[in-house]
Amino acid sequence: MTTREAVGRSDWDRALRAALIAGAAGLLLFGLGALVSRDNLTPVLRSYLVAWCFWLGIALGSLAVVMLQYLTGGAWGLVLRRLLESCTRTLPLLALLFVPILLGLPRLYEWVESHDPTLAEKQRYYLNVPFFLARAAVYFAIWLAMAFLLNRWSRQQDEANEPRPGRRFGMLSAPGLALYGLTITFASIDWVMSLEPHWYSSIFGVLFGFGQVLSGFAFAVAALALLADRPPLKGVLTTGHLRDLGSMLMAFVMVWAYLHFSQFLIIWAGNLPEEVPWYLKRLRGGWQWLGLALVLFHFALPFLLLLSSEVKRSRRPLLAVAMLILLMRVVDLFWLIVPAHDDPHGASLAPHWPDVLLCAAALIGMGGLWLALFLWQLGRRPLLPAHDPVLLEVPEHA
Repeated sequence: MTTREAVGRSDWDRALRAALIAGAAGLLLFGLGALVSRDNLTPVLRSYLVAWCFWLGIALGSLAVVMLQYLTGGAWGLVLRRLLESCTRTLPLLALLFVPILLGLPRLYEWVESHDPTLAEKQRYYLNVPFFLARAAVYFAIWLAMAFLLNRWSRQQDEANEPRPGRRFGMLSAPGLALYGLTITFASIDWVMSLEPHWYSSIFGVLFGFGQVLSGFAFAVAALALLADRPPLKGVLTTGHLRDLGSMLMAFVMVWAYLHFSQFLIIWAGNLPEEVPWYLKRLRGGWQWLGLALVLFHFALPFLLLLSSEVKRSRRPLLAVAMLILLMRVVDLFWLIVPAHDDPHGASLAPHWPDVLLCAAALIGMGGLWLALFLWQLGRRPLLPAHDPVLLEVPEHA
Protein backbone atom coordinates (compact mmCIF):
# COMPACT_ATOMS: atom_id res chain seq x y z
CA MET A 1 0.00 0.00 0.00
CA THR A 2 1.37 3.40 -0.97
CA THR A 3 1.80 6.21 1.55
CA ARG A 4 -0.95 8.21 -0.13
CA GLU A 5 -3.41 5.36 0.29
CA ALA A 6 -2.34 4.60 3.86
CA VAL A 7 -2.63 8.19 5.06
CA GLY A 8 -5.76 8.96 3.03
CA ARG A 9 -5.97 10.20 -0.53
CA SER A 10 -8.06 13.26 0.26
CA ASP A 11 -5.76 14.46 3.06
CA TRP A 12 -2.66 13.79 0.96
CA ASP A 13 -4.02 15.58 -2.10
CA ARG A 14 -5.11 18.51 0.07
CA ALA A 15 -1.59 18.89 1.47
CA LEU A 16 -0.11 18.67 -2.03
CA ARG A 17 -2.46 21.37 -3.35
CA ALA A 18 -1.67 23.60 -0.37
CA ALA A 19 2.06 23.28 -1.13
CA LEU A 20 1.51 24.20 -4.78
CA ILE A 21 -0.64 27.22 -3.86
CA ALA A 22 1.94 28.41 -1.33
CA GLY A 23 4.69 27.95 -3.91
CA ALA A 24 2.81 29.92 -6.55
CA ALA A 25 2.07 32.74 -4.09
CA GLY A 26 5.69 32.88 -2.93
CA LEU A 27 7.06 32.96 -6.46
CA LEU A 28 4.59 35.70 -7.39
CA LEU A 29 5.70 37.83 -4.43
CA PHE A 30 9.35 37.16 -5.21
CA GLY A 31 8.79 38.12 -8.84
CA LEU A 32 7.14 41.37 -7.77
CA GLY A 33 10.07 42.08 -5.44
CA ALA A 34 12.52 41.43 -8.26
CA LEU A 35 10.54 43.77 -10.51
CA VAL A 36 10.65 46.55 -7.92
CA SER A 37 14.40 45.98 -7.45
CA ARG A 38 15.22 45.61 -11.16
CA ASP A 39 17.81 48.41 -10.96
CA ASN A 40 19.79 46.38 -8.43
CA LEU A 41 19.26 42.65 -8.80
CA THR A 42 22.19 41.57 -6.63
CA PRO A 43 20.14 41.43 -3.37
CA VAL A 44 17.40 39.59 -5.25
CA LEU A 45 19.82 36.96 -6.52
CA ARG A 46 21.43 36.53 -3.11
CA SER A 47 18.03 35.98 -1.51
CA TYR A 48 17.31 33.41 -4.21
CA LEU A 49 20.67 31.76 -3.51
CA VAL A 50 19.84 31.48 0.21
CA ALA A 51 16.53 29.76 -0.54
CA TRP A 52 18.06 27.47 -3.16
CA CYS A 53 20.93 26.43 -0.87
CA PHE A 54 18.45 25.65 1.91
CA TRP A 55 16.27 23.30 -0.14
CA LEU A 56 19.28 21.79 -1.90
CA GLY A 57 20.75 21.15 1.54
CA ILE A 58 17.75 19.07 2.58
CA ALA A 59 17.93 16.96 -0.59
CA LEU A 60 21.70 16.41 -0.52
CA GLY A 61 21.78 15.98 3.25
CA SER A 62 19.13 13.28 2.89
CA LEU A 63 21.26 11.57 0.25
CA ALA A 64 24.23 11.53 2.65
CA VAL A 65 22.13 10.25 5.57
CA VAL A 66 20.54 7.43 3.56
CA MET A 67 23.99 6.28 2.43
CA LEU A 68 25.18 6.46 6.03
CA GLN A 69 22.22 4.32 7.08
CA TYR A 70 22.97 1.67 4.47
CA LEU A 71 26.51 1.44 5.84
CA THR A 72 25.62 1.35 9.54
CA GLY A 73 22.19 -0.29 9.62
CA GLY A 74 19.89 0.24 12.59
CA ALA A 75 16.17 0.54 13.22
CA TRP A 76 16.32 4.33 13.06
CA GLY A 77 17.04 4.10 9.35
CA LEU A 78 14.06 1.84 8.72
CA VAL A 79 11.53 4.51 9.71
CA LEU A 80 13.40 7.32 7.93
CA ARG A 81 14.53 5.61 4.74
CA ARG A 82 11.52 6.32 2.51
CA LEU A 83 11.37 9.95 3.67
CA LEU A 84 15.05 10.43 2.89
CA GLU A 85 14.74 8.72 -0.50
CA SER A 86 11.80 10.95 -1.45
CA CYS A 87 13.91 14.01 -0.59
CA THR A 88 16.67 12.82 -2.92
CA ARG A 89 14.19 12.48 -5.78
CA THR A 90 13.71 16.28 -5.75
CA LEU A 91 17.22 16.85 -7.08
CA PRO A 92 16.10 17.23 -10.75
CA LEU A 93 13.86 20.15 -9.70
CA LEU A 94 16.73 21.77 -7.82
CA ALA A 95 18.98 21.37 -10.85
CA LEU A 96 16.34 23.23 -12.90
CA LEU A 97 16.06 25.94 -10.23
CA PHE A 98 19.83 26.48 -10.53
CA VAL A 99 19.32 28.13 -13.94
CA PRO A 100 18.44 31.62 -12.55
CA ILE A 101 21.71 31.57 -10.61
CA LEU A 102 23.61 30.79 -13.82
CA LEU A 103 21.83 33.64 -15.60
CA GLY A 104 22.76 36.03 -12.79
CA LEU A 105 26.42 35.09 -12.48
CA PRO A 106 27.81 38.55 -13.35
CA ARG A 107 25.63 40.25 -10.73
CA LEU A 108 26.07 37.58 -8.09
CA TYR A 109 29.82 36.93 -8.26
CA GLU A 110 32.25 39.82 -8.56
CA TRP A 111 35.01 37.61 -9.98
CA VAL A 112 33.05 37.13 -13.25
CA GLU A 113 33.86 40.62 -14.52
CA SER A 114 36.57 41.67 -12.07
CA HIS A 115 39.88 43.12 -13.25
CA ASP A 116 41.49 42.94 -9.83
CA PRO A 117 45.10 41.84 -10.35
CA THR A 118 45.04 39.91 -7.07
CA LEU A 119 42.34 37.65 -8.56
CA ALA A 120 44.02 37.15 -11.92
CA GLU A 121 45.62 33.83 -10.99
CA LYS A 122 42.36 32.45 -9.53
CA GLN A 123 40.39 33.58 -12.58
CA ARG A 124 42.86 31.96 -14.91
CA TYR A 125 42.83 28.51 -13.34
CA TYR A 126 39.61 28.21 -11.35
CA LEU A 127 37.23 31.19 -11.07
CA ASN A 128 36.13 31.49 -14.68
CA VAL A 129 32.67 30.93 -16.10
CA PRO A 130 33.36 27.93 -18.42
CA PHE A 131 35.07 25.96 -15.67
CA PHE A 132 32.38 27.03 -13.18
CA LEU A 133 29.66 25.63 -15.45
CA ALA A 134 31.59 22.42 -16.11
CA ARG A 135 32.09 21.81 -12.39
CA ALA A 136 28.40 22.41 -11.67
CA ALA A 137 27.46 19.88 -14.36
CA VAL A 138 29.79 17.30 -12.81
CA TYR A 139 28.38 17.89 -9.31
CA PHE A 140 24.80 17.40 -10.41
CA ALA A 141 25.67 14.41 -12.59
CA ILE A 142 27.26 12.63 -9.62
CA TRP A 143 24.44 13.50 -7.18
CA LEU A 144 21.68 12.56 -9.61
CA ALA A 145 23.38 9.28 -10.53
CA MET A 146 23.78 8.23 -6.89
CA ALA A 147 20.19 9.20 -6.03
CA PHE A 148 18.87 7.38 -9.11
CA LEU A 149 20.71 4.14 -8.34
CA LEU A 150 19.79 4.05 -4.66
CA ASN A 151 16.12 4.74 -5.37
CA ARG A 152 15.97 2.26 -8.24
CA TRP A 153 17.58 -0.52 -6.22
CA SER A 154 15.33 0.24 -3.25
CA ARG A 155 12.24 -0.15 -5.41
CA GLN A 156 13.58 -3.36 -6.95
CA GLN A 157 14.26 -4.69 -3.48
CA ASP A 158 10.63 -4.16 -2.45
CA GLU A 159 9.27 -5.70 -5.64
CA ALA A 160 11.57 -8.72 -5.40
CA ASN A 161 10.70 -9.30 -1.74
CA GLU A 162 14.34 -9.08 -0.66
CA PRO A 163 14.44 -8.95 3.15
CA ARG A 164 17.74 -7.14 3.53
CA PRO A 165 19.56 -4.45 1.56
CA GLY A 166 21.92 -6.09 -0.88
CA ARG A 167 25.66 -5.62 -0.98
CA ARG A 168 25.31 -3.16 -3.83
CA PHE A 169 23.86 -0.56 -1.44
CA GLY A 170 26.96 -0.67 0.71
CA MET A 171 29.28 -0.85 -2.28
CA LEU A 172 27.77 2.39 -3.61
CA SER A 173 27.33 4.14 -0.26
CA ALA A 174 30.95 3.87 0.90
CA PRO A 175 32.50 5.64 -2.12
CA GLY A 176 29.28 7.66 -2.46
CA LEU A 177 29.84 9.38 0.89
CA ALA A 178 33.41 10.18 -0.13
CA LEU A 179 32.15 11.58 -3.45
CA TYR A 180 29.51 13.61 -1.63
CA GLY A 181 32.14 15.10 0.68
CA LEU A 182 34.43 15.95 -2.23
CA THR A 183 31.76 17.44 -4.49
CA ILE A 184 30.02 19.49 -1.82
CA THR A 185 33.36 20.91 -0.72
CA PHE A 186 34.06 22.26 -4.19
CA ALA A 187 30.41 23.26 -4.71
CA SER A 188 30.40 25.30 -1.50
CA ILE A 189 33.57 27.05 -2.64
CA ASP A 190 32.01 27.81 -6.04
CA TRP A 191 28.55 28.89 -4.92
CA VAL A 192 29.08 30.51 -1.51
CA MET A 193 32.73 31.10 -0.65
CA SER A 194 33.46 32.72 -4.03
CA LEU A 195 30.90 35.45 -3.27
CA GLU A 196 33.94 36.95 -1.54
CA PRO A 197 36.77 35.67 -3.74
CA HIS A 198 39.57 37.13 -1.61
CA TRP A 199 38.49 35.10 1.43
CA TYR A 200 39.17 31.44 2.05
CA SER A 201 38.74 28.87 4.78
CA SER A 202 40.03 25.30 4.71
CA ILE A 203 37.13 24.11 6.88
CA PHE A 204 34.29 25.85 5.02
CA GLY A 205 33.43 22.90 2.77
CA VAL A 206 33.15 20.51 5.71
CA LEU A 207 31.02 23.03 7.61
CA PHE A 208 28.71 23.63 4.64
CA GLY A 209 28.32 19.92 3.93
CA PHE A 210 27.60 19.04 7.53
CA GLY A 211 25.00 21.79 7.62
CA GLN A 212 23.28 19.98 4.76
CA VAL A 213 23.38 16.68 6.65
CA LEU A 214 21.80 18.41 9.64
CA SER A 215 19.13 19.97 7.40
CA GLY A 216 18.24 16.66 5.77
CA PHE A 217 18.12 14.77 9.04
CA ALA A 218 16.07 17.45 10.84
CA PHE A 219 13.57 17.57 7.97
CA ALA A 220 13.17 13.79 7.96
CA VAL A 221 12.66 13.74 11.74
CA ALA A 222 10.06 16.52 11.49
CA ALA A 223 8.20 14.72 8.68
CA LEU A 224 8.31 11.45 10.61
CA ALA A 225 6.87 13.13 13.71
CA LEU A 226 4.02 14.59 11.65
CA LEU A 227 3.16 11.16 10.20
CA ALA A 228 3.70 9.18 13.38
CA ASP A 229 0.03 8.89 14.37
CA ARG A 230 -1.10 7.65 10.94
CA PRO A 231 -0.73 4.23 9.36
CA PRO A 232 1.60 2.54 8.68
CA LEU A 233 3.77 4.24 11.31
CA LYS A 234 1.11 4.03 13.99
CA GLY A 235 1.99 1.02 16.06
CA VAL A 236 5.42 0.73 14.43
CA LEU A 237 7.22 3.89 15.57
CA THR A 238 8.31 3.41 19.18
CA THR A 239 9.84 5.61 21.85
CA GLY A 240 13.08 3.76 21.16
CA HIS A 241 13.11 5.04 17.58
CA LEU A 242 12.41 8.58 18.78
CA ARG A 243 15.15 8.35 21.41
CA ASP A 244 17.68 7.22 18.82
CA LEU A 245 16.68 9.97 16.39
CA GLY A 246 16.82 12.60 19.13
CA SER A 247 20.29 11.45 20.18
CA MET A 248 21.52 11.57 16.59
CA LEU A 249 20.01 15.02 16.10
CA MET A 250 21.85 16.23 19.20
CA ALA A 251 25.12 14.76 17.93
CA PHE A 252 24.72 16.45 14.55
CA VAL A 253 23.99 19.80 16.25
CA MET A 254 27.12 19.43 18.38
CA VAL A 255 29.35 18.64 15.38
CA TRP A 256 27.92 21.61 13.43
CA ALA A 257 28.62 23.93 16.39
CA TYR A 258 32.13 22.52 16.81
CA LEU A 259 32.97 23.14 13.15
CA HIS A 260 31.58 26.68 13.23
CA PHE A 261 33.49 27.53 16.41
CA SER A 262 36.69 25.96 15.07
CA GLN A 263 36.56 28.09 11.93
CA PHE A 264 35.92 31.25 13.95
CA LEU A 265 38.67 30.50 16.48
CA ILE A 266 41.30 29.69 13.85
CA ILE A 267 40.56 32.75 11.71
CA TRP A 268 40.19 35.15 14.61
CA ALA A 269 43.38 33.94 16.30
CA GLY A 270 45.30 34.04 13.01
CA ASN A 271 44.23 37.66 12.45
CA LEU A 272 45.20 37.62 8.77
CA PRO A 273 43.97 40.48 6.54
CA GLU A 274 42.69 37.99 3.94
CA GLU A 275 40.49 36.15 6.45
CA VAL A 276 39.37 38.39 9.34
CA PRO A 277 37.26 40.86 7.25
CA TRP A 278 34.81 38.04 6.52
CA TYR A 279 33.92 37.89 10.20
CA LEU A 280 34.19 41.64 10.78
CA LYS A 281 31.30 42.37 8.42
CA ARG A 282 29.20 39.68 10.14
CA LEU A 283 29.86 40.97 13.64
CA ARG A 284 28.88 44.61 13.07
CA GLY A 285 25.95 46.78 12.11
CA GLY A 286 23.23 44.39 13.25
CA TRP A 287 24.64 41.19 11.77
CA GLN A 288 26.09 40.30 15.17
CA TRP A 289 22.57 39.69 16.47
CA LEU A 290 22.03 37.01 13.86
CA GLY A 291 25.33 35.47 14.92
CA LEU A 292 24.18 35.50 18.54
CA ALA A 293 20.85 33.95 17.49
CA LEU A 294 22.77 31.10 15.84
CA VAL A 295 24.70 30.46 19.05
CA LEU A 296 21.56 30.48 21.19
CA PHE A 297 18.94 28.85 18.98
CA HIS A 298 20.95 26.73 16.58
CA PHE A 299 23.15 25.19 19.26
CA ALA A 300 22.48 26.06 22.90
CA LEU A 301 18.68 25.65 23.06
CA PRO A 302 18.44 22.49 20.88
CA PHE A 303 21.36 20.97 22.76
CA LEU A 304 19.82 21.64 26.17
CA LEU A 305 16.40 20.38 25.07
CA LEU A 306 17.81 17.21 23.55
CA LEU A 307 19.68 16.41 26.76
CA SER A 308 16.28 15.57 28.21
CA SER A 309 15.22 11.98 27.67
CA GLU A 310 11.58 13.09 27.83
CA VAL A 311 12.05 15.42 24.85
CA LYS A 312 13.78 12.71 22.84
CA ARG A 313 11.08 10.15 23.60
CA SER A 314 8.12 12.43 22.84
CA ARG A 315 6.93 13.12 19.32
CA ARG A 316 5.72 16.73 19.68
CA PRO A 317 8.76 18.14 21.54
CA LEU A 318 11.07 16.41 19.07
CA LEU A 319 9.08 17.91 16.20
CA ALA A 320 9.45 21.37 17.74
CA VAL A 321 13.23 20.98 18.09
CA ALA A 322 13.59 19.75 14.50
CA MET A 323 11.53 22.67 13.19
CA LEU A 324 13.63 25.13 15.21
CA ILE A 325 16.81 23.67 13.71
CA LEU A 326 15.39 24.00 10.18
CA LEU A 327 14.48 27.64 10.84
CA MET A 328 17.98 28.34 12.12
CA ARG A 329 19.48 26.63 9.08
CA VAL A 330 17.84 29.39 7.02
CA VAL A 331 19.28 32.03 9.37
CA ASP A 332 22.72 30.45 9.08
CA LEU A 333 22.64 30.55 5.26
CA PHE A 334 21.30 34.11 5.31
CA TRP A 335 24.18 35.11 7.63
CA LEU A 336 26.72 33.38 5.39
CA ILE A 337 25.50 34.73 2.03
CA VAL A 338 23.74 38.08 2.27
CA PRO A 339 26.43 40.20 4.05
CA ALA A 340 28.91 39.48 1.24
CA HIS A 341 28.30 42.94 -0.26
CA ASP A 342 29.17 44.80 2.97
CA ASP A 343 32.35 46.85 3.32
CA PRO A 344 34.35 45.36 6.21
CA HIS A 345 36.56 48.46 6.52
CA GLY A 346 33.74 50.97 6.67
CA ALA A 347 30.33 51.09 8.27
CA SER A 348 28.92 47.60 7.95
CA LEU A 349 25.49 47.53 6.40
CA ALA A 350 22.75 46.23 8.65
CA PRO A 351 20.31 43.53 7.52
CA HIS A 352 17.58 45.21 5.46
CA TRP A 353 13.92 44.26 5.66
CA PRO A 354 13.63 44.09 1.85
CA ASP A 355 16.34 41.41 1.86
CA VAL A 356 14.52 39.49 4.58
CA LEU A 357 11.19 39.71 2.73
CA LEU A 358 12.76 38.68 -0.57
CA CYS A 359 14.40 35.72 1.11
CA ALA A 360 11.12 34.71 2.77
CA ALA A 361 9.25 34.92 -0.54
CA ALA A 362 11.93 32.87 -2.31
CA LEU A 363 11.89 30.27 0.48
CA ILE A 364 8.11 29.92 0.35
CA GLY A 365 7.92 29.92 -3.44
CA MET A 366 10.72 27.44 -3.98
CA GLY A 367 9.70 25.45 -0.92
CA GLY A 368 6.11 25.08 -2.08
CA LEU A 369 7.27 23.52 -5.35
CA TRP A 370 9.83 21.37 -3.54
CA LEU A 371 7.34 20.13 -0.93
CA ALA A 372 4.74 19.36 -3.60
CA LEU A 373 7.27 17.22 -5.48
CA PHE A 374 8.40 15.60 -2.23
CA LEU A 375 4.82 14.71 -1.26
CA TRP A 376 4.08 13.38 -4.74
CA GLN A 377 7.18 11.19 -4.66
CA LEU A 378 6.55 10.01 -1.11
CA GLY A 379 2.92 9.18 -1.84
CA ARG A 380 3.80 6.83 -4.71
CA ARG A 381 5.62 4.26 -2.56
CA PRO A 382 5.11 2.51 0.79
CA LEU A 383 6.26 4.57 3.77
CA LEU A 384 8.12 1.59 5.25
CA PRO A 385 10.44 -0.80 3.39
CA ALA A 386 8.35 -3.83 2.54
CA HIS A 387 9.24 -7.24 4.01
CA ASP A 388 12.09 -5.87 6.12
CA PRO A 389 12.69 -8.26 9.06
CA VAL A 390 13.65 -5.33 11.27
CA LEU A 391 9.91 -4.62 11.43
CA LEU A 392 9.58 -7.76 13.53
CA GLU A 393 12.05 -6.33 16.03
CA VAL A 394 10.08 -3.14 16.61
CA PRO A 395 8.30 -4.27 19.81
CA GLU A 396 11.72 -4.92 21.33
CA HIS A 397 13.03 -1.48 20.31
CA ALA A 398 11.31 0.51 23.06
